[in-house]
Amino acid sequence: MTGNSVRATLRDVASAAGVSLATASKALNGRSDVKADTRVRVLEAAEDLQFTPNSVAQHLVSGRTRSVGLITSDLVGRFSLPILRGVEGAFGSQQMSVLLTDAREDSIREQHHVRTLLGRKVDGLIVVGSRTDPRPSLGRHLPVPVVYTYAPSDDPQDLSLICDNVGAGELVTRHLLSLGRRRIAHILGDGTYQASHDRLAGITAALAEAGVELVGAHDMFGSWTESWGRAATTQIMDAHPRVDAIICSSDQIARGCLDSLRERGVTVPGDVAVASFDNWEILATGSRPELTSVDMNFQAMGKAAAEQIVVALDGEPRAGLLTQVCRLAIRGSTVGE
Repeated sequence: MTGNSVRATLRDVASAAGVSLATASKALNGRSDVKADTRVRVLEAAEDLQFTPNSVAQHLVSGRTRSVGLITSDLVGRFSLPILRGVEGAFGSQQMSVLLTDAREDSIREQHHVRTLLGRKVDGLIVVGSRTDPRPSLGRHLPVPVVYTYAPSDDPQDLSLICDNVGAGELVTRHLLSLGRRRIAHILGDGTYQASHDRLAGITAALAEAGVELVGAHDMFGSWTESWGRAATTQIMDAHPRVDAIICSSDQIARGCLDSLRERGVTVPGDVAVASFDNWEILATGSRPELTSVDMNFQAMGKAAAEQIVVALDGEPRAGLLTQVCRLAIRGSTVGE
């Protein structure tokens, strides 16, 4: 509409694309019940006409504000930021906005954010926990769909997206076994976190399947820190000098493990292969050698949460647990550089 001050309407777009008003609206709103070629025609017509939807009018017609609230208790942003990127990536095509709030693991603050977001008429809520343990539900009385990510709700009637920490433990262990490693030790994280126990369960299950026993103690819980990684590695190597692989429960622990092995003159991965969890890229790629680490697919989790909000808004809400499959980022700490 170059040179024309008259703003294009949805009717103009529908006419240019040769479709009905309803079909044009569905195509622009990303509805799944529109044929791909029809959607392309509508989007091209909208672009040619420089059509910009009137968000206020859309809300009056649909009863939606095309905004979603994301409430996090992950202060560092280790989990919430990639989840947020996944949410925004999915909602980009839906032309929806994400309003981010930080509850700081404070239930009173969290309830304040819930009330504020509902007061702004958000179409849904995504709740991101700071750990994988079940958390209290916000309740079934809320007027919008809610999806819990990373930390599941304690109400089975809610929808929760969780990491497959047991599967992650199996995945990294099978990788090491495939490399011929048989004397494998494990440094656990904080024992108050369910993730520590789930990862250990996956590791021991994969080892048992291969007829191999875990070297050393099965209850070597500590913290998610580099200092714990250094101390635990020293204990393992003093007691079991023939260990040929160490699985660390986090990338921070693995960084400390690498430091300790280097100080002892142990080569990685020549003498000992090291693998970990979380694939925190700034740590994994900044290590020497770079860390093989299980990626928990947080961004994909965010995308899935956004998709479930849309599904619920379309009248098909789900309940229960949905498990996010992990992947292994293989680097030099297990296969050489």
